Amino acid sequence: MKHLYLQILFLFLISPVFCQENATISGYLTEESSGEPIIGGQVFAPTIQKGAITNEYGFYSLTLPKGTYQLIYRGGGLPNDTISVDLTNNIVKNIELGKSVEIDEVEINAKKGDNVNSTKIGQIELDINLIKKLPAFLGEVDVLKTIQLLPGVSSVSEGGQGFYVRGGGPDQNLVLLDNAQVYNASHLFGFFSVFNSDAIKSVNLIKGSMPASYGGRLSSVLEVNMNEGNNKKFKVTGGLGLISSRLTLEGPIVKNKGSFIVSARRTYIDVFMKAFIKKSSAFYGSSYFFYDLNAKLNYRLGPKDKIYLSGYYGKDLFNFGNKNANFNVRMPWGNGIGAFRWNHQFSSKLFMNTTATLTDYLFSFGSEQDQFKFELKSGIRDLGGKVELSYFPNNRHSIKMGADYIYHTFTPTSVSASQEDVVFDTGLAQKLFSHESGIYAQDEVDITSWLRINAGIRVSMYQFTGPFTRYYKSPTGQIDSTKNYRKGEIIKSFFGFEPRISARFLLKDNSSIKAGFTYNNQYVHLASLSAVSLPTDIWYPSTDKSHPQKGWQASLGYFRNFSNNKWETSVEVYYKKMENVIEFKQGALPTDNVNDNTDNLLVYGTGWSYGAEFFIKRTFGKLTGWIGYTLAKTDRLFPDLQAEKYPAKYDRRHDLTLVGTYELNKHWTFGLSFIYASGNTLTLPNSWYFNNQDLLFNYGPRNSTRMAPYHRLDISATWYDKPTKTRIDKKTGEKMEVVKKFRQNVAFSVYNVYNRANPYFLYIDNSGSVTSNDFKISVKQVSLFPILPSITWNFEF
Repeated sequence: MKHLYLQILFLFLISPVFCQENATISGYLTEESSGEPIIGGQVFAPTIQKGAITNEYGFYSLTLPKGTYQLIYRGGGLPNDTISVDLTNNIVKNIELGKSVEIDEVEINAKKGDNVNSTKIGQIELDINLIKKLPAFLGEVDVLKTIQLLPGVSSVSEGGQGFYVRGGGPDQNLVLLDNAQVYNASHLFGFFSVFNSDAIKSVNLIKGSMPASYGGRLSSVLEVNMNEGNNKKFKVTGGLGLISSRLTLEGPIVKNKGSFIVSARRTYIDVFMKAFIKKSSAFYGSSYFFYDLNAKLNYRLGPKDKIYLSGYYGKDLFNFGNKNANFNVRMPWGNGIGAFRWNHQFSSKLFMNTTATLTDYLFSFGSEQDQFKFELKSGIRDLGGKVELSYFPNNRHSIKMGADYIYHTFTPTSVSASQEDVVFDTGLAQKLFSHESGIYAQDEVDITSWLRINAGIRVSMYQFTGPFTRYYKSPTGQIDSTKNYRKGEIIKSFFGFEPRISARFLLKDNSSIKAGFTYNNQYVHLASLSAVSLPTDIWYPSTDKSHPQKGWQASLGYFRNFSNNKWETSVEVYYKKMENVIEFKQGALPTDNVNDNTDNLLVYGTGWSYGAEFFIKRTFGKLTGWIGYTLAKTDRLFPDLQAEKYPAKYDRRHDLTLVGTYELNKHWTFGLSFIYASGNTLTLPNSWYFNNQDLLFNYGPRNSTRMAPYHRLDISATWYDKPTKTRIDKKTGEKMEVVKKFRQNVAFSVYNVYNRANPYFLYIDNSGSVTSNDFKISVKQVSLFPILPSITWNFEF
């Protein structure tokens, strides 16, 4: 490894010697119709087979030997543009690609061959337009539900919150919206995500070889970028579905210089509940709804500077009441996210992005019965910043370096209780403070024509600080002493060295072998009290007692394309090990840490995960989609819970997905998705007995029972109106086809077509009486959703 880094450094140092007769063309690639940047677009010089890829802001930099070239620009599903350039000096060339027309799909693909040629292993970019064509649960297009159809990614249950990547927990996924962290990415207890598809431009999932520019999580990165808004003209899009409606407004602030987009969504489940629950019912007044709002502004200050301001706010509110029992529960939770970014181009080869972010997540649970009031709150607030430099010295190198910082404020649990005028002592609200930072550098370099390496190093630092009160317990579990720390006092520091490397070896038959290795440190944790992830799960920092999670992953894959890159295939194998994974102690409750520390209720363990992922994807033509299969095993070992290794609750041995869309004609597109997965694990009793007329159970090994397999088929059909209309010229009487200003489509979908009763959870039930010899113990299953049809009307003008 040492010699490899020295070779890369040597090539970097000597590259200017061989590039004295070079010149660079740089600029931005955007869509002509809207001014939106084209992410992952390509600039290509076919005569010398050299090219460059645009970043998430549409910026590219291509260095070539001085001369005259025909450059091909492509991307965004738009027609290619070919220009001639006399590259005798550095030049700036901003290109707008025109509107879509009927041409060969191969010509417009910006990522042709990327499956084989890039160093990306365990990384998948999803087309938001494809996501919108797939079957949607109750008509709501969902980013998180779509990525769970990819190999190596799964949900813990049908209604579970979060997603699980290669055996990692939901807290081990770094979810970013315009570079700001999202701690709870779900609405309706996990049935929908917080990502409104009308506001989303790109979705990128990294589940394998994580670049050095990302840190703080062990398993994956889900990077979601919002649309910037149309800087040419005003536009309105929206949709009306069975349970929610959406509306998006976008347009120029100053034409060709700045734009805005505002997108809102709200469910009306609460309205339906009021209609169906009679006023005389004991449950009248129970309701649920969620809403969210996305907004983004951008403005070009000059040829080299552009600023962005984006924000998100979303909230869920669940109310449940029983008038007969004088009982009421109110449970709100939600995210507030803001990001400010500044792009600056120092030169044709050096690009900078500076970001400041704010993230605020809060969960609250309140109940009231017979004048007794109880409230529990939990949350996390982050203030962060990041500076990243991208340097393109020549076509052999693409270098990134930067630094990031986050100031965390955790509220693991805040409890209050009262009855009439009596306020109970529940202790002071816990607030925990910490600093997390990192510096990194990475270089993607072509060693030879067949060997490309992306090597990087990340150094992370973490400090847990006061004010803080540490509670010490006696052997009997009672608090016997405390220690107080001052504001800003450093209680515990951690330091992480995180090497990252991936390599691509090109073979002659349009195929390649890729390998990757990552080492990660994670300083924040998510502790769950239930078998299903819910908003009640507690985010908690590393402390003097709760140490960071550490993990490494090695992966190896074979990638091959067929039929002129119309078919992409891959096989990847991986092995992952994780240390300091956390769980709550057996029988712990959220209120147990009143006048105590949450980390006194935690236990620590080790995790392993390994498997193989098979992926076949058709990218062009009327029929597109993929087939994915994962064979995997995920284990945990917590000595304080069980002496032997046991399967994780989301261990799935087999996971098969089939996803496809078929464009029958200009008016009809059909979609299908099928899932088959091994059932989740749980712990059930293996025997029972009576003690003083109380029914008691003896439990078997942890997670030794597996539920029935999960499988489901969803289908969809989308009707599109004709994009043009016939107009008659008043002067000549000639008929002409013009583009419609108002467009619409209607999406029909059926969820769970064959009405499969998939298990949500199992519970123990009993019936009969011991005295009458008809006493029985049985295991019963709870399922959530039968067959559910839906219809959504979408429009734009």
